This record gives sequence, structure tokens and C-alpha cells, in this order.
Amino acid sequence: MQNVINSVKGTALGFAGFLTPVLKESKFKETGVVTPNEFVIAGDHLVHTCPTWEWACGDECKTKSYLPKNKQYLITRNVPCVRRCKQIENCEVQENIVESEGGNEGWVETYHFDSALSPLSEKISEMSLEENLNSLNVTSLNEDNHVLNSAINENPNVRNINVNTQKVCADDDDDDDDNEEEGDAIDMDAFVESGLLEDDLVTIYPDHTKQKKLSSSSVDEILKTRTYDLHITYDKFYQTPRLWLYGYNENQRPLSVEEMYEDVSQDYAKKTVTMESHPHVPGPSMASIHPCKHADIMKKLIQMVTDGGRDLEVHMYLIIFLKFVQSVIPTIDYDYTQNINL
Repeated sequence: MQNVINSVKGTALGFAGFLTPVLKESKFKETGVVTPNEFVIAGDHLVHTCPTWEWACGDECKTKSYLPKNKQYLITRNVPCVRRCKQIENCEVQENIVESEGGNEGWVETYHFDSALSPLSEKISEMSLEENLNSLNVTSLNEDNHVLNSAINENPNVRNINVNTQKVCADDDDDDDDNEEEGDAIDMDAFVESGLLEDDLVTIYPDHTKQKKLSSSSVDEILKTRTYDLHITYDKFYQTPRLWLYGYNENQRPLSVEEMYEDVSQDYAKKTVTMESHPHVPGPSMASIHPCKHADIMKKLIQMVTDGGRDLEVHMYLIIFLKFVQSVIPTIDYDYTQNINL
């Protein structure tokens, strides 16, 4: 039911946005909104500050005339998301503020989580380098002998070459001990005709030696990382930026709607974050953080900076915007910009 309501609202707001005139007067300090030109200025600064972001054109038939054709929206791809929101709900430490040597600037480590959250933490133990090397050498030697013997039995050309090689080695031993004449050399014509000169040695191995399956316990311990493509568009009706996201699983297959909601704070899922059609890209609906409260929040944040005795210019708008929307999608690690002290 909520999805139907959101769909109707989206359609109505799209029509209202079509009738809304383009904002031309700067009011970002007074009201928190920005003009399309200010959006482009802030976007250029974001791309310069954080090169993982870039401008995109989108579908030509959906080009907005109030934005440059080559700067319709911003995009960053393959943003990692290693945890679900439920995994951090009871974590007291979710970030770590790292100060620089001068103490004036710093940055925030988003994934400074409690080590107790990691399912692999209990399995970490001390390991002896010498013991592991010995075990590795013995295991590798046994596997190599098994592979070589199988290859010899299955390939007559290899068997012939192996016999000749053993004969040469035996003759070499006789030379060292008794200074006798050398044995017969390997027949190079036969070696070339066998095809082994050009083929990698792995091609003569039996097929069953190539197939190594992980145990079920090893598969369970692999950290499965989702990735997201994030878009920032300009919303003409609300006159603010709007964040869109589309997720993929560890196999680069699109996430379902419910799976994407797992990476959204439950206070916002299906309310502030809804599935809607992208204004510049055709295709399936994308998750979007609704911009109805963006202007009010940005106004408060700008006022906090001003009260602190600093002057905030419009080119910093998207930097601050990305800071506050992080609370909606806390496990998607997209923010590599500088730390802002409010």
C-alpha cells in the first residue's frame, strides 16, 4: 500500500516539477535551496575534490534544458557495502574521527566498527611460519607428484619424454661418478611434435586436478560485499539535490527491492527512501532519498557553520549534503571527502 502511495506522489510531484519555474536567484544561505547553476558549481567542486564522482549525460530524450548537456547528473560506481544496517544497530562505536598532526583538520573512518561484529574475529589465532612452510612444501610436493604421474599415464608423448629424461639423468650421474660418455639426448623433434613446447604445462594435467572446491565452512567465511551505483540529480520542484542508488550483489547481479532496503536505516526505509523512476536514465526503478526535507536540513547545517564564525560558500553544498544523507545509508561507504566540523 505504501508503495502505491509513493508512486502516486511521485507522479504528482513530477507533474508539479514540470510546471515549477527554474530558480534563478541564489537563496541557499536563507532557505537551503540552490539554483541549477549553483548545483553545477557544487558538482564541479565534488568531482575535483573526490574523483570517484563524475558528471554524466543520461538519456538524450530526458535532457533537462536548465542544465548543461554534459552535466545532467553526478554518478559514482562500485561503492562498497560490506554490512547490512541491522548488523550495526547495537554497535556503540560506528565511526572514528582521525585528527591530523596539526589538530585543525581530519577525517572520519566510517567503518571503525566493534570487532565483536566480525564473525571471523573468533577464528583468528597465532600461526607458526615455519610449520606452515613445512606443511606447504610437503603438500605441494605430494600434489605435484600426483599430477605428474597422472599426466604421464594419460599422455604417451609425455611418457616417452619422461623415459628419455630419466635416461639422460642416469647418464649424467654416471658422468659425475665414473667420467663415462654422456647418454642419448632428448629427441627434440618428438618433443616439438608432441605440442608440449607451446602448451602450458597445466594443459596436460588431468581435468580433476583443476577442479578445487571450497569446503562449506570456507564459503561461509567469505565476506560477501555488495556494491552500489550512486547518482545525484537536481530536483526542480524542491530545488535541491537528490540521491539515487542501485545495488548489486557480490556476483554483480542487481539486488531486489527488499535487499536494497536492508542497506537503508529502518527509520527511513519505505518512507524517506522509496523506489521511483530516474529522471535521466530509463530502466527499472531506483531507490531514492526523497528531497522534501533536504532544504530545511541544509539550512540548519549552513546556519551551524555560520554560527561557528565561518562563511560557507555554495561550492561546498554537495560536500555537506553527502554528510547528512550518510545517516540514511550508513553502511554504503561512499564518502571520501574532507571532514566538516559543524
